[in-house]
Amino acid sequence: MKTAIWWIRRDLRLGDNQALTEAMHEAEVIVPVFILDPKLLSSDYTGPARLAFLFESLRELDVNLKQLGSRLILRRGDPLEVLINLLRETGAESVFAEEDYSPYARQRDGKVALSLPLKLVPGLTVFHPDMPLKADGSPYTVFTPFSRTWRSLPASGSPHPAPKQLSAMPALTSLEIPEKPSHTAESPFKAGEEEAQRRLSAFTDSAIFDYSDMRNRMDLEGTSQLSPYLRLGMLSARQAVWAAQQASQLASTTSAQKGAETWLNELIWREFYAAILYHFPYVRQEAFRAELRNIPWQNDPSGLAAWKAGLTGYPVVDAAMRQLNTTGWMHNRARMISASFLTKDLLINWQEGELYFMQSLLDGDPASNNGGWQWTAGTGTDAAPYFRVFNPILQGLKFDPQGDYVRRWVPELALVPNKYIHSPWEMPVELQKQTKCQIDSDYPGPIIDHKLARERVLLAYRSGSG
Repeated sequence: MKTAIWWIRRDLRLGDNQALTEAMHEAEVIVPVFILDPKLLSSDYTGPARLAFLFESLRELDVNLKQLGSRLILRRGDPLEVLINLLRETGAESVFAEEDYSPYARQRDGKVALSLPLKLVPGLTVFHPDMPLKADGSPYTVFTPFSRTWRSLPASGSPHPAPKQLSAMPALTSLEIPEKPSHTAESPFKAGEEEAQRRLSAFTDSAIFDYSDMRNRMDLEGTSQLSPYLRLGMLSARQAVWAAQQASQLASTTSAQKGAETWLNELIWREFYAAILYHFPYVRQEAFRAELRNIPWQNDPSGLAAWKAGLTGYPVVDAAMRQLNTTGWMHNRARMISASFLTKDLLINWQEGELYFMQSLLDGDPASNNGGWQWTAGTGTDAAPYFRVFNPILQGLKFDPQGDYVRRWVPELALVPNKYIHSPWEMPVELQKQTKCQIDSDYPGPIIDHKLARERVLLAYRSGSG
């Protein structure tokens, strides 16, 4: 019987797995393999929370594989060397893998393909980055026309069900899935494909229809919280898009349909950033916009440390960073607010924030994270204009109007009245004592004046683009 290796990378699922499906079309025996790549494990962009989430997900995948009569083979080492040994051990004739578009993945896969029968299969995104192109064949650098072309492409079809059985494999040695590092017990994200499916179903049954109105409210559960599952492929991009499209068709009101379409638009943003990284890999090292590569950033270690710890004195920024540090996830509106504060108020290079988010986020994705940071900093493709500087007080008032989000993550402010929850330093001294929130004692005062910071950043950007 023909044997094929299914090289698992960012597709930790059995359902709608195009690489697995292609392998099963060609071979009777499938060897599921995950390789612990030392270069990725030791990367500055890899953090303990996401590693722990990965290991838990591998454990869940192994359980699911055993239910089909198979099991996960875990190896460690240089992918090419590991695969050469596996081909020798199994007699496999080919290696199937879901294509990845990051610079490291493309370099790694190119090296493997030179020596081995590697077959890369779509699946990380609905459409390959080479598909939504301009009429002249060049890539889009603005989202709206990209989205228009993306939507015009032929439908990719409905998601495929998971196989019901896999053939028994040859006897192979496998490492134990690591137990550590462990992310905080407070994290609300349970690993595994089953949890991803449960969340998708729950979201598309109801919350998706209010998504357009609720997605920016940090104090409400208005988002899907599926990004960690898309990041490691416990949910396929195709299934997420298909579910959004189905919800749009089933919507009973114009408002409900807008909710589903807005979520679909967010999924297309994910595809857009993947395409940007694919066509312009230099964005990982520098600003997309050449005219904004010489901004005079501040060297401010204490400001950076306060931002990371959630001790800036601006409650909504601090709540965002503490949510990240505690759970490995952050609300998207909070990401924009905290990123704007770092780059615009503190005038610290966006790359510092990009790195910290990648180290901390369960859903830390090299394309989406880079795209989001460059968008907020104003240095990226289709970015927010550099003169857009979020006011953290007004953002808090608008998207956390009763202060529930702030009080949840910044308990020092639990007793502060709504009137002062986003500007506690304005409280009279006597009220500070009554609420057990004395500024500069129980909670820090603002580490920078927002109005002065705004003036400074506008001057810096103008001089940096001169």
